[in-house]
Amino acid sequence: MKPSLFARIAFYLLFVLSSTRADEAIAFRPGQIWNDTSGKPINAHGGGILFRDGIYYWYGEFKEGRTYLAKVNKSWGGTRVIAGGVSCYSSTNLYDWKNEGLVLPSVADDPDHDLACENVIERPKVIYNAKTKKFVMWLHQDSPDYSAAHSGVAVSDSPTGPFKYLGSFRPNAGVWPINVTAKDQNHDANNILARDFQGGQMARDMTLFVDDDGKAYQFYASEENPTMHVSLLTDDYLQPAGKYTRILIGRSTEAPAVFKRNGKYYLIASGCSGWDPNPARTAVADNIFGPWTELGNPCRGTNADLTFFCQSTYVLPVTGQTNQFIAMFDRWNKWDLQDSRYVWLPLEFDTDGKPMVPWRDQWSLPASK
Repeated sequence: MKPSLFARIAFYLLFVLSSTRADEAIAFRPGQIWNDTSGKPINAHGGGILFRDGIYYWYGEFKEGRTYLAKVNKSWGGTRVIAGGVSCYSSTNLYDWKNEGLVLPSVADDPDHDLACENVIERPKVIYNAKTKKFVMWLHQDSPDYSAAHSGVAVSDSPTGPFKYLGSFRPNAGVWPINVTAKDQNHDANNILARDFQGGQMARDMTLFVDDDGKAYQFYASEENPTMHVSLLTDDYLQPAGKYTRILIGRSTEAPAVFKRNGKYYLIASGCSGWDPNPARTAVADNIFGPWTELGNPCRGTNADLTFFCQSTYVLPVTGQTNQFIAMFDRWNKWDLQDSRYVWLPLEFDTDGKPMVPWRDQWSLPASK
């Protein structure tokens, strides 16, 4: 029996609606609320991605509660939320994320602990050590006024934790960088590198990068933020190995995101302007220790001069897809930090090999071959 006109219209509408839902489910929608598989907004800011055994793990800052003004350097210097710790989400397709909970929670009952709620827990990154079979987390650990400028380290037998916190420190105490000059070693009032030589170098915004040979490196904003350091880690990834270099000297670069393509190392980062956006910047090097050459702002499209009102956090190579990268950014809401959004965009390259990040209202990864 031939279906009625009403039945055919109803079927067509059902098909359109289901197709629309399917399209939405497999697309990135930068800047919009991104819910996890339980229907709650993903809470993993300033984070990074680990791929292991067919699963992606997204680690980030857990921000929940009232945003308040905080004092930095004895003056009102920005907004904060009580530190919640490090959250983790898992996914097999990069679109749908399951909440795995807090894998490194903050500490509410000990104000002297590194991970006390009033302290800073930022930019967590996790890498896997094939020799020790451990998952190693590094993060920016700091005092409420950002004067400590420490790196914190934690380890776990599982990507979903719990992670055991090992403590924090300033990297490379008593070690000069490999590109140090005689002038750099002068102990005068303006020489932050020499000032911090004995106690270790300041380490704020940071990321981790594991090279093809298994060696791992920490990139971190140092020397009160004007200069970035690239520091080799020990074979177990738990300490600096005592070999590091200064890059982008005097350029005040933070929010580093590092990746490798065709034998070259690339860095996407931002200037230092607190929660307020600024033009993104890129740099390239043939050797991870430099020299690094700046390439300018990679963003393309409306509000590219403000990085689409975002700040870089990580560049993800998509497993199984050659030369497919996702540039991950945070769109900070400085007056309601828990409502900060995620902006994931395709990372492309021009004919000269320079990275480009074009704006997309909605986009999807190409189908795996």
